[in-house]
Amino acid sequence: MNKDLLWQTKLAARLHDPAEKALVLLRDPAGHENGSSRALKRLLGLDSLPAENIEPDNDEVLARVLFKKGLPVAMYRHVQRADWWSAAADRPQFPFEEITTPNGKIFAVAKGAQVRWTKAPVLIHPLTGETYDLGSLAETEIEAIKQRSFNHFSELLIKLGAQDAEAQDWRKILLAYWRFGPELRVTNADCADNQQLGALWEVLPADTRIPDHSIWDHLDLTSAFAGAFAADPQGEAALLALSIGPVQGFIAAARSTSDLWAGSHLLSRLAWEAMRPVCEALGPDAILFPRLRGIAQVDLWLRDQMGLPDALFAHCDWKKGASDANPLFCAALPNRFVAVVPASQAQDIAGQVTQAVRGWLEELGRDVVTRLLQETGLDAATTKTPYQQMQQQLAGFPEVYWAAVPFSLIRCRDEARQRDLDTAALLGAMAPFFGVEGDKPCGFLDTPAWRALQKDIDLGDGTHFYTPNPGVLYPAVYDLAERLLAAAKATRCFTQSKQEGWRDSLTGEAEWLTTDRGQLSQSYRQQTDTLWARIAERKPAWAKKGEHLGALSAIKRLWPTIFAEEVSRATGKDIGRFVVSTHTMALAHQLDQWLARGGLTAPGFSVLADEKKAESVALPRRLISRHTGNPALNDAKRIPGLLEAVRDAEDDAALVHAQQLVRKTFATALSKDEVKLETYYALIMMDGDRMGAILSGDEETGTAITYRESFHPDVRPGFDEHARRQPLVEAYGKQRRAISPNRHLAISGALNDFSQTVVRHVVEEEHLGRVIYAGGDDVLAMLPVADMLFCMQRLRHAYSGTLPEDESKNWGELRQDRHNLHCKSGFAYLNGRLMRMMGKNATASCGAVIAHQQAPLSAVLRELRATEKRAKTEGGRDAFSITVIKRSGGALQLTAKWGEPLKLLADLRNFLASDETSRRAVYHSLTWLTDLPDPKEQPEMLEGLLSYQLTRQSKGDSAKGAPELARRLTDLARKEKDGKTWLTNFLTVAEFLARETRLDLSGEKR
Repeated sequence: MNKDLLWQTKLAARLHDPAEKALVLLRDPAGHENGSSRALKRLLGLDSLPAENIEPDNDEVLARVLFKKGLPVAMYRHVQRADWWSAAADRPQFPFEEITTPNGKIFAVAKGAQVRWTKAPVLIHPLTGETYDLGSLAETEIEAIKQRSFNHFSELLIKLGAQDAEAQDWRKILLAYWRFGPELRVTNADCADNQQLGALWEVLPADTRIPDHSIWDHLDLTSAFAGAFAADPQGEAALLALSIGPVQGFIAAARSTSDLWAGSHLLSRLAWEAMRPVCEALGPDAILFPRLRGIAQVDLWLRDQMGLPDALFAHCDWKKGASDANPLFCAALPNRFVAVVPASQAQDIAGQVTQAVRGWLEELGRDVVTRLLQETGLDAATTKTPYQQMQQQLAGFPEVYWAAVPFSLIRCRDEARQRDLDTAALLGAMAPFFGVEGDKPCGFLDTPAWRALQKDIDLGDGTHFYTPNPGVLYPAVYDLAERLLAAAKATRCFTQSKQEGWRDSLTGEAEWLTTDRGQLSQSYRQQTDTLWARIAERKPAWAKKGEHLGALSAIKRLWPTIFAEEVSRATGKDIGRFVVSTHTMALAHQLDQWLARGGLTAPGFSVLADEKKAESVALPRRLISRHTGNPALNDAKRIPGLLEAVRDAEDDAALVHAQQLVRKTFATALSKDEVKLETYYALIMMDGDRMGAILSGDEETGTAITYRESFHPDVRPGFDEHARRQPLVEAYGKQRRAISPNRHLAISGALNDFSQTVVRHVVEEEHLGRVIYAGGDDVLAMLPVADMLFCMQRLRHAYSGTLPEDESKNWGELRQDRHNLHCKSGFAYLNGRLMRMMGKNATASCGAVIAHQQAPLSAVLRELRATEKRAKTEGGRDAFSITVIKRSGGALQLTAKWGEPLKLLADLRNFLASDETSRRAVYHSLTWLTDLPDPKEQPEMLEGLLSYQLTRQSKGDSAKGAPELARRLTDLARKEKDGKTWLTNFLTVAEFLARETRLDLSGEKR
């Protein structure tokens, strides 16, 4: 097809409603249709496109009306149908009445459902039904709002250099409007009205009656459907679900934090390479999940491959960051996507995705081999063996699974108005996956919502209930696509690859890359002239002594270097890949406090650091920002560097000497003789609970609100009036909303904002941690032990958008504090941005492991995954679990629910860490605990013992608080199945966390 026609159609769909619709609806005498989008169509020349594809039997009056709207008939019909389907898929239905005009045309008008949003500006959280009441909006003059919107989009055209309608690149315009349309930039110099408009611009509702999704969600979906219709010869769309894998094994193989980051980031990059063919062919709005707007890697593609001007991205964080804190280094994308595609092209698109993602990885593999050979001085042109191994080991990787369901399974008996649906074909396709026979309803087709929607309901006063179009059946189509995808994964094909000799030392699966296959028959520990032995000598960052890597392991090991070079080219800044080591993270809290107290070093430190060639290491982001300008910061970077240098040199005497110097260095700040060094760090892994069920709209997750709850509060009384007269309407209102594109866009948008903005702020701005992976609902981060408890709870609250300290405050008060994170009613506010989070009913579980800095990372990661799993199983989800791996052997474990248990753990830790308390309180309590009855049987005895021991081993204010701690401990222990064991774990973990190295150097509690 004519590609210009595709992009023109999508652009027309994106402009069919003005962005400012909610602000002018019921206020503008000219109607919202004559707003900024009408002016933009004229500016773009869409109103002067050639009148093609007009059939001879078209109604002449109809054609004249359509062209008056500025679009050819065929394009207008695609946009009109896309708008109908999008509205039906995303919005609850209203009773309506039909009005017949003098020329015989029939229009449907919603009855009793009008909202002047500027008078009652309410947003509704689509997963909880909670309302975000903006109070009141200054009713800026209508023409001023329309002009501000028009100026915003026309300024984008100016930056594109697209003022000449004869020479426009329609795809560029569409991409620029998709990416930057929702971002209304404001400055401090702007008037109050403009600043208020800028804050609201991203969340303005598509329909003021159902303010649970934004105008941008609706425009994205309309553009996606319109593009699919225009690109298909029959005007048919399909839903494509696709995933790549394997996931866990690829990420898990890691010996360092750099390996761990590389596995996560490379998988995210592969996910993008899988999505890229769809974005290039149909636009990024064709992908409904995940949402791609604002993802740094996608921005880079828009600029470098799609040709959007660099100036458009000037305000983006990835343009500013000159370190690996740059968002480009964040693993942001999941390994699956859902897209709207032309039905006839679904299979071809899946094939293109498979070819593209594997081709990209093969090219990367060849680059890796070339770099390895060049580093060792070997001739890449004549050395064939490692290239052959790389190609063989990458064959069929990654695995790609896909399923497509065409909307043509739903037939419209009334094609002109897209009504009177025939679902027989859809039901026949669904039946095998639900285990039903014949024409028995199943899935969405067996819900009260569909029973209310499948036929026209006459309410008896000239009002009818809305009759559905195919968009209403999005839940059934999506459900079928997911079940087909699961079936495709279950029938995965496996091709065996012959591997000979000694295997990869990181995974033990594939043979290691070599220039001489004869070397594979001998242990690489007995050889000194292998490719990897040379690499270890010349490039230790790529391979440690004794490591020999296969294809995937080699790609992961070199990926930090390769990607850092890519980011440097993209930003024009020299960016090195600096992953904070476990050693540095263990010391981070002590380094922070030492810097705050002057940062004096002990005599002899600089001499030893120079002698051992101690390099400066990467420090946590918060540490750098807090102490920028402090001359001691350079020494802070060398302290862990010195300890790592002498450890790697395996010089025990030098290590002891270095440790003594560092202890004295820290002690100097407090005028003490010596301070112990912290040698433990924490890894946390948080994961949203039942995310698959949330995406599918499972009622048991508590994230599916009723249709009635979706309505604006001013609309509900009118709906209730109709419901009282018609039981089916009442049943529909009480039915939980089925899945919809809006739901997927809302979830994806919330997860993007959480992982890309909120997680990084909490871990790296509020705490001394480092984000290793943050994509969607998955978070992997490294922290000092002192920060672990606070960060875990903060992330959990932020995930739901409900911080206890903010819930009692009003938004006007919270918005005054722009630079700190605030969460209330399922929304988050940070740096002037209002972001939807997952809502109060969405839960998350977290595993945390505290390990020694020298513990093998692979073993720590295995324990971390097991700990997170324990939070979901033993904790029953919405829980946390902590494992302490002791250097001396053995482990401590604690699993509990969020809230009071975590707060009590922190309070008990602080109590035990106090100078007024002896940690013998725990030892004595544990000794006595073995002889006590179960807490459920005699709780008063347990409380008395704990109160006695905690009071006896403390004094002053600590002793006064001991009885209350005893009561809280007893209350929690009574609720556990095995209260004594649980309490034992609780006390021992608290005691470990209270040890002096986890405190401020002055003894203050964190």
